[in-house]
Amino acid sequence: MRCVTRGVVIRSKSVGDDRLLTLLTEDYGVIHASAKGANKPRSRLASSTELFCCSRFTLFRYRESNTVDQAESENSFFQLRHDLEALSLAGYIAELCCELAPQEEEATEYLRLILNTLYMLANKKKSVWLLKPLFELRLLTMAGFMPDLTGCDKCGEFKAPDGAYFSLETGTFICKSCLDAEHIEQLGETVYIAPAILAAMRHIIYSDFEKLFSFTLNGDAAYNLTAVTERYLKHHLQRGYRSLEFFYSVAQQ
Repeated sequence: MRCVTRGVVIRSKSVGDDRLLTLLTEDYGVIHASAKGANKPRSRLASSTELFCCSRFTLFRYRESNTVDQAESENSFFQLRHDLEALSLAGYIAELCCELAPQEEEATEYLRLILNTLYMLANKKKSVWLLKPLFELRLLTMAGFMPDLTGCDKCGEFKAPDGAYFSLETGTFICKSCLDAEHIEQLGETVYIAPAILAAMRHIIYSDFEKLFSFTLNGDAAYNLTAVTERYLKHHLQRGYRSLEFFYSVAQQ
C-alpha cells in the first residue's frame, strides 16, 4: 500500500548505501522505514531523509515493513549543524519522542511539538534551558504523565505565594504552609518549587498550543525548572539517556 504522510526523521542509521530511519509521522506516529540508496551522493532521498529533516514522505507499506519511495523536504533545520548545544538538545528530544510518542496511530500534536521546538532551537528563539523543560513536561503531559497542579493537595488553594513541594511520584503539590509529616509521607520524594516555577509548569501543562512558547524565565529560574522536569521524567520513565549526558557535556550555563 502506498501512502503519503508528513513527518520528521528522529533516528537514522546507515547500512551501506541505505538508511534505516525512525520517523515521527502525522498519520502513523512512530514508524521505522528504509530509504534505499539514500547514502549515495546523487540519491534523490539524500537530503530529505537526513536526521531532523521534516519531509512529506511517500511510503510503500507492506505488513510491518515501510520503504521510502519519495520524500520532499519541507525544513531541514540545517542551522542546528552549526550549534553543538542546540544539536545535542535536538538529539535528546528526538530520543524522547522515540520512547513516548505513539506508534502506528495518529500523532499530529506530537509532530507539532517537536517541529516547533526544533524551529525555536535552530533559530535561537528561546534558550536551550527553557526549551528543554518545556518539551519534557509537555511531552510527558501528552503521553499520560500529566501532573495535577490545579491546587494544593491538602487545602486545595490554587496560589502558593511561599512556594510549594512538588511530588515526583504523584505529580501533585502541597503549599509550604500546609506541609506536615503526614503529607510528606504521602507525597513521597518531593522537590521545592518557587512560585515562578509553579507558574511556568502550569503554563506548559495547561496552555493552548498557540501560547505554549510565549513565556520566559531568566537565569537560575530556567535552570531550576529544567532540574524539576528532568527529575520528574526520570522518576516515571526509570532510565537515563546518553543523548542527555551528551547535552550536559557541551551545554553552556
